[in-house]
Amino acid sequence: MSAVDLTLELTLEAGTWEQLGDLEGLCARAAEAALVVAGVEGLVSLQLLLTDDAAIREINREWRNLDKPTDVLSFPAAPAPGHPGPRPLGDVVLAFETLARDAREEGKPLADHAAHLLAHGVLHCLGYDHDTDEAAEEMEALETRAMALIGVPDPYAGSAHPGTPPSGTP
Repeated sequence: MSAVDLTLELTLEAGTWEQLGDLEGLCARAAEAALVVAGVEGLVSLQLLLTDDAAIREINREWRNLDKPTDVLSFPAAPAPGHPGPRPLGDVVLAFETLARDAREEGKPLADHAAHLLAHGVLHCLGYDHDTDEAAEEMEALETRAMALIGVPDPYAGSAHPGTPPSGTP
């Protein structure tokens, strides 16, 4: 796609993620697409944890003081000047049950929704947010462009609330 070289460390902890087929390929394509549209170049690394609602609820409670499951959480890495090897971007956590429920309710293919949420999480690791209307519009545009790069339809098309981030995201 571009001059970005991604090292993706994928941890499959819980959930029935095998429904997505080529999980590593899907995750790599979605993460790389987000990096490309954000203009990231060079060697980068990303940690990805695929888990379930129970585990993400614990993480959400510990780190955000929210005692509920969510679909995606992102934890940007602190800058590491002089760090040898790929530049660490951070950690992204996805919860299968919430992701699957939202995909079903929105009438989206599970793999497409997973790709969108992963791209959303990667953009958070890069410093993008949706805390204002302007920031949400910018992030939504990047997500839409990233999905187009990998053949996924606009994740916000037909949304009742354009600019609304995936449920429960920070």
